[in-house]
Amino acid sequence: MWKKPRLWLVGCSYSNIEQLLSGLLPTYEEDVVKMEDVLYDVAVVGGGPAGLACAIYTGRAKLKTVVLDRSPSGGSLARATKISNYPGVKGPIPGAELLQTMRDQALSFGCEYRKTAVVAVDLHSDPKSLYATDGVFRARTVLIATGSRGRADKIEGEEEFLGRGVGYCATCDAAFYQGKVVAVTGCDETAAEEALLVARFARQVYLVCPKSELAIPAHFLHELEKASNVDVVLGASPRRIVGEQFVNGLVVRVRAEGEKTIPVDGVFMLLSGTAPVTDFLGGSVQLSSDGCIIVDCNQATNVPGVYAAGDVTCIHPRQAIIAAAEGVIAALQIDKYIRGAETVKPDYT
Repeated sequence: MWKKPRLWLVGCSYSNIEQLLSGLLPTYEEDVVKMEDVLYDVAVVGGGPAGLACAIYTGRAKLKTVVLDRSPSGGSLARATKISNYPGVKGPIPGAELLQTMRDQALSFGCEYRKTAVVAVDLHSDPKSLYATDGVFRARTVLIATGSRGRADKIEGEEEFLGRGVGYCATCDAAFYQGKVVAVTGCDETAAEEALLVARFARQVYLVCPKSELAIPAHFLHELEKASNVDVVLGASPRRIVGEQFVNGLVVRVRAEGEKTIPVDGVFMLLSGTAPVTDFLGGSVQLSSDGCIIVDCNQATNVPGVYAAGDVTCIHPRQAIIAAAEGVIAALQIDKYIRGAETVKPDYT
């Protein structure tokens, strides 16, 4: 039942930005100073086809662009095993390979790529501020391309104990669990990475995955195996979080065994779903009743200088080429917005 590894995840949320900026992470204050001295023309949140397509175009237009991506293998396209219908690309190829090609192309045009999670934003400031786990990024415009692997439904007790043992960003809150017992729920690379981070502080970490195995690269499996204080619980679905004033247990349902309680002091909920990933926005842009970011025909949100593209806008059908096209439309409008042009100049070269 308690077994060593294999894994999966999605989504980051952070309810108290003041804690993030208080020097929680060892070198965070130094990073903040460095990053706040840099002003980007474009900050792209999300490294899927929409975000990378936008970055390719803005980079080629000589706009200073940074892509902030929580996990290069965390999106829908990265999990696709065979892509055969992407125009101009001979298939079948793994989705991760297609993404790497797009990432390399963006880098070739001078874009920066940072593997980091954006946990809060100030989109109404000038310039706009993005608070990430390794610094504060300032940009004149922002593209939100975080996809749709968030969770729409919470389990019992999750909301009740939020901030009292329940969290969504281990990178932000791990240090609060020095010497304690923690559960991390999820089955992918992000969950594995977060579990290993928590293990630096916690006495014991349980990585709880509802699936029969973890979907993570081999090097993460190796690291989990080496971590003496990390146990992987496979085939266990989180049912409810229990406690009194603070969390004291996670109830899971294990196949063929029924429900059992794992005694823990904290739970990081990193399971994935199909909802748009918008929790880090804090209601700063207009959303539909389904939680999708509302955009116009130019991918613009209701906040000037802020755009959205890809699955986070709930486009249909959900295809990589359509998400990439939305990213390109956003890029052209961003260029127009920054340069104050009245029209977008077509460019097929």
